[in-house]
Amino acid sequence: MSREIVLFIAASLDGYIAKEDDDLQWLMETEGEGDNGYTEMYETIDTIIMGKRTYDYVVEHMDTFPYVDKKCYVFSNSEKGSNEHAEFVNEDVVEFTKGLKAQEGSKIWMVGGGSLLREFFKNNLIDEYVVTITPHILGSGVPLFQDKNPEIHLTLTDTKRFGQFVNLYYKVK
Repeated sequence: MSREIVLFIAASLDGYIAKEDDDLQWLMETEGEGDNGYTEMYETIDTIIMGKRTYDYVVEHMDTFPYVDKKCYVFSNSEKGSNEHAEFVNEDVVEFTKGLKAQEGSKIWMVGGGSLLREFFKNNLIDEYVVTITPHILGSGVPLFQDKNPEIHLTLTDTKRFGQFVNLYYKVK
């Protein structure tokens, strides 16, 4: 059986995942409840995938790297090799991801960013969507869905409210 890829991500009501300058402070200032479902999701995964800009943001804005207990892959056109936090991937996104899904293990969390997400959407690589809607209309920024994506049919499996956040849980049909 193939491993599943879950997208656990927050978006403004108008569909942006970050401001134009990649700022996420608006997200941190919102009143939530507990960790807004993060721990529940995090315990189901053993692998993380993210883009280089997202990785750089995490390293720059967190006191310590938050994913030390997971295998972390970072897609990058410039960085090669690995460090104490991550393995940098310069391979084809689709082929690499299909290979990961074929390996033994738990779920894989696709963290982001925007350009890597486009490849995942275009190639229908995500099995489960957990989209946290925030009480913001940003008006511009990095959109969750960019370009033209294939039509993907989803089934709503759950909704949960965490303070001012609402998590929508979908599975791909």
